[in-house]
Parts: sequence; C-alpha cells; structure tokens
Amino acid sequence: MISFPNAKINLGLNIVERRSDGYHNLETVFYPIGLTDVLEIVPAHGSESTLTTYGNRVDCPVEKNLVMRALRLMQQHYEVPEVDVYLYKHIPDGAGLGGGSSDASSTMLMLNEMFNLNAGKDKLARLAATLGADCPFFIYNTPMMATGIGDVLTPIDVSLTGLYLFLVKPAVSVPTGVAYSRVTPAPSVSSLEHDVAKCVSQWTGVVKNDFEPSVFAVFPELAAIKATIEKGGALYASMSGSGSSIFGIFDDVNLAEKMRDEFGNSTCYVIAL
Repeated sequence: MISFPNAKINLGLNIVERRSDGYHNLETVFYPIGLTDVLEIVPAHGSESTLTTYGNRVDCPVEKNLVMRALRLMQQHYEVPEVDVYLYKHIPDGAGLGGGSSDASSTMLMLNEMFNLNAGKDKLARLAATLGADCPFFIYNTPMMATGIGDVLTPIDVSLTGLYLFLVKPAVSVPTGVAYSRVTPAPSVSSLEHDVAKCVSQWTGVVKNDFEPSVFAVFPELAAIKATIEKGGALYASMSGSGSSIFGIFDDVNLAEKMRDEFGNSTCYVIAL
C-alpha cells in the first residue's frame, strides 16, 4: 500500500500560557497543504520489520523514527504483523511543517486499512497524541482549530481554495526548544477563529505567530525572508509553527512563481491551495 503524507502550515499561533508540566497551551489553525512524502508499507520479507528511507536525509536511529514508533504503537494495541516500510522524504525537516508527524499518522491509518483493524479515527487520534502533539491533526487531515498543546482539535470552516502558497525553507533550522524558551506567553486579545474568517488580505497584523518576535531576534534572516515575500505581493506572510519555513499566500500564481527568483539558494515550493 502506498500513501502520500502531506505537510501543514499554521494559520496564526498564539502561545497563551505556560503549563505546570512545562508544556505550553496554544491556539492555532492547522491547515493541510499539498507538499508530500511518499510512504509504502508491504508485508515483511523477513522475520522483523524494517524501515528504508530515501530522499532527504533522516538523521535518526530507525527505532526512534516516528514511523517505526507508530508501527510499534499499533502493534501494542492491535494484531499487526511485521512489515517493511519504505519512506521517501520530501517535506523538509525542522521547518514547522509537521512532516514527521504526518508520516507517523499515515502509518497508523495505512496499518488500520491494510489489516482491517476497524479502529475509528477518534481512537487513532488518541493513540497518535502519545507520539506528538500535532499527530492527531494528521489523522483527520482537514482544517482544524487546535488548542491545549495542539492536541485538542475542533473542525473549522476555513478554505484557501483558489489561492497559491509560496513556501521557503532556508538552510537554517530553528530548534523547537529554543523557540519555546524565548517566547512570552500571553492571553489572546482576539478570537483566532474569528480572525481567520476574514479575507486573507486582512490577516496581516491580526493573525500572528507568537514565535516570530523571539525567533526573528535570533535568526534575522527569517525576518528578511518574510519581508521580501510581503513586498513581492503576498496577501499574507508568516512563519509556520516554530520555524524555520516562511510562507506567503498569493492570489496570482505568476507572482508566487516569480518569488523563486528572490531565493535561489533556498528550497522553495509553489503549491495550489
């Protein structure tokens, strides 16, 4: 069986408070985009499961890879035999795009279908939450308002259909721990759900990513990338998650494609939304 785990972007990201357990409560909208990895699962040729990766380098021991952790998690709860997994990595790591989480959730969904486990998505989402805070989103893979640590999901009626995403992944990566250590939590001053219901052209200065001030202070090149995208005609630009990818939303595909000329040394994508 083959699937194409997709990435996500964050539309707004409010860090509202630090919890007693050291995590942070947040508010964000997860939005799926058409940038994908490729994942294939077949019955094991040998007596043990294997994971083979291609494409972007995966700097992680096999058993710690989220795909293998998802497989082992499913084997703990269901009768899942050993399998061979082949993963082609295309979604950049360390970019705030959720590629690893998407791969893990897709693994769970594929195993559920391959072996007729009949596990509902709500059940799979609860299990996925033990792998990572944004893993449950990829079980549903539809626009979601996320609260808590990102694991409390509510469907939200927001659509960017007809628009175009220009996405830049610069060489720099932002460690998640660094991003969180420098952010200052504060209650939201407005409803993110209400704000994203406005026209995208009205989002600037309203739909914000609370990581940007502290992350841009350490990585000023990211602030420069955002400013360049805004000057290039984007309706809205933002960092996704804790970075380091920066995206712009355009209503003209030619303007989006033209942005590639500004970032010749960085990984860039133009994606129809």
